[in-house]
Amino acid sequence: MERRLEKRPKKKRILLLDMYGVIIKESKGYFIPYTFEHFDRKEHDRLTRAFREEYLFTKAGNGELSSDEFLSLLGYLDPTETMRDYLTNFLTFDQEFLWFAERNYQQYDFVLFSNDVKEWSKYLFELYGLQKYFKESIISGEICMRKPENRIFTYTFKHLQCIPQKCIFVDNSVQNLTAAQEAGINTILFNRDNEVYSGDIANNFHELDSLLQNTL
Repeated sequence: MERRLEKRPKKKRILLLDMYGVIIKESKGYFIPYTFEHFDRKEHDRLTRAFREEYLFTKAGNGELSSDEFLSLLGYLDPTETMRDYLTNFLTFDQEFLWFAERNYQQYDFVLFSNDVKEWSKYLFELYGLQKYFKESIISGEICMRKPENRIFTYTFKHLQCIPQKCIFVDNSVQNLTAAQEAGINTILFNRDNEVYSGDIANNFHELDSLLQNTL
């Protein structure tokens, strides 16, 4: 009796999506201005040192400090409430993303690929119901490496068990996209900041959708 070989389902392409500057409109967040607005001017020199010399924000984004530790070191008395207030009330979720996601998440494996404080990323994920669309999250604060370091791309390929050519990376940073191209990934600039870029560019989610449907 002849044995019939089962066809393996075709593996989807992977869509790596940045959070800030893509899903969230503020490309660099708003946290540093938020902090200076919430403390008296006499505290500003101390806060400047915390950000520029002690690198507290960078350490939190690299997973060296939890959100509560980071915010407490800055002087916030209720770090959990501060996180909630900032992420809920001072960042702008691009509602057009939901239209885009509904059209594309079954054709692509969505992976959040973001430099962020671990707890902040989790909060935003739950706040906007992103778990419906995303198969995975690769967050700098969880894995202690960040874009545009080469090793984060190596980690991504191994973690997702994919080759670079199966990935499409959407980010608002030309520096991050250049590093991704060098790693063999297809890239698209989500152009919130009017940057000059020689590759594919989308100015909004409708243009990103058209790029995916027509050219990639």
